[in-house]
Amino acid sequence: MALGMIEVFGFATAIVVADAMVKAADVELVAIDKNKPAAGDAARVPLVMVVKVEGSAAAVEASIAAGKAEAEKRELYITHKVIARQSEDIEWFAHLNALGRDKLRNNENQK
Repeated sequence: MALGMIEVFGFATAIVVADAMVKAADVELVAIDKNKPAAGDAARVPLVMVVKVEGSAAAVEASIAAGKAEAEKRELYITHKVIARQSEDIEWFAHLNALGRDKLRNNENQK
């Protein structure tokens, strides 16, 4: 399974980008997460968000392309990365996020 990550500025942008990504290809939205730079609050750095998706390598590439185009239209694109074949450690790490969904998922798996 491939993992795609795209960083953008702003929460609303992340939502719009995630929407475009899941509509463009057969991918699963793994997380939308805050990616806080060091001293971000003190320096008034704009909110950086990362959108993570999983699927086949081709689907993830198509999804990232759609997300990047959407973010670039708003001039809020930062960077992206596609990992074509995740190791188990990366797959586990990809599901962690600051919003607590990883804790919910772990609780569901324990039932």
